[in-house]
Amino acid sequence: MALISPPTLVFYLEMCDPRDFRPKPPPPGFSCRPLAAPDPELNRWFYVCVGSEYRWTDRLDWSYARWSEYVRRPQLETWIARMHGQPAGYCELEHQAGGNVQIAYFGVLPDFVGQGVGGAMLSEVVRYAWSLPATRRIWLHTCSRDHGAALPNYRARGFSVYRIEPRP
Repeated sequence: MALISPPTLVFYLEMCDPRDFRPKPPPPGFSCRPLAAPDPELNRWFYVCVGSEYRWTDRLDWSYARWSEYVRRPQLETWIARMHGQPAGYCELEHQAGGNVQIAYFGVLPDFVGQGVGGAMLSEVVRYAWSLPATRRIWLHTCSRDHGAALPNYRARGFSVYRIEPRP
């Protein structure tokens, strides 16, 4: 008898009011800053290193040219979290029409999971997104295959689920 895997659930979350934001204090040695210049290799490296744990596959076959085109778009910012100077996680923020800011990719490197990096990094990028005068909404999606702390982290920072979709 073959086992049937449950469908993957995709959770769409949003924050539409900065008063809903509940930041998490950073752990000692934490810093988080946007990259000064786009770096296709760094985005790809983080995507592979973080995503391999959670079956991120949609970008694995991208060429250098495609990565370069993607990260050099003016609406994309890449943020890097560090612990004691070492890369610990990353976030891709995409500025969209209508005052929307999407957290397009967000992840912590395996060696830093459980050290408070995710909550602190999310706090930094949300604080930044709300500091932009045009921001009306910050949104993202995660799924049931992502780290078990992802959805609770987003909710703890003030995001609300507005849609759930099953995916085969």
